[in-house]
Amino acid sequence: MRISTFNVNGINGRLAIVLRWLEETAPDIVCLQELKAPDQKFPADALEAAGYSAVWNGQSRWNGVAILARGTAPIITRRTLPGDKDDDQSRYIEAAVNGILVCCLYLPNGNPAPGPKFDYKLKWLDRLLAHAGTLIEAGVPAVLAGDFNIIPTERDVYKPERWIDDALFRQEVRAAYQQLLEQGWQDAIRRLYPDKTIYTFWDYFRNAWERDAGLRLDHFLLSPPLHGRLIDGGVDRDVRGWEKASDHAPAWISVKAETTL
Repeated sequence: MRISTFNVNGINGRLAIVLRWLEETAPDIVCLQELKAPDQKFPADALEAAGYSAVWNGQSRWNGVAILARGTAPIITRRTLPGDKDDDQSRYIEAAVNGILVCCLYLPNGNPAPGPKFDYKLKWLDRLLAHAGTLIEAGVPAVLAGDFNIIPTERDVYKPERWIDDALFRQEVRAAYQQLLEQGWQDAIRRLYPDKTIYTFWDYFRNAWERDAGLRLDHFLLSPPLHGRLIDGGVDRDVRGWEKASDHAPAWISVKAETTL
């Protein structure tokens, strides 16, 4: 079973890219972030025609997340991250697909830091840690997938010394990511490639793509029941080079399908 995550940076403006990528890679489950579209303008019909059912949580101009499934319908379990009933930013959605609880997230960027946006990011991380802990305690096969807006370690960024004070790399957010791992979540890509340079994001500025000056921001964290089912993973880097591409490339993992006796 192939699970992908893709920050599309505008679902309608890049729908042709998304459809081409789906046709070429045929993932079974897809987490999308930064839809930049209200619920009524999400292109559900076009995705259905491509073979994917969807659940989504949209927002006009900003944010927005969705979960797609090929050949089956996601069963939505949550449309918001628990812990703040007044948070109106569309950054989280959760659904059951093929025996896995898929948690699609778009974590706040947090810049400039320090400041109110960084404070919001830290509070959002506290809420994520609390909810992720309940999933670990429940013992369910789950994946936290999406754009975390966190560079976990120095090996995950080109020239790390330039990012020390950035909200993506500040010690507070890296510590929160480490807390997720200490809860029992496994960084799937790092489990597969502990020492390899892997990026999922290249800025539009300063020829970052051409220089391969990237960041690893898009992650898959697996709960313990999925640790032994991880098979492979990687990044569809070529998509970042397509015309009018998102600044993120899709990342993916494959896990063994659930077996029954």
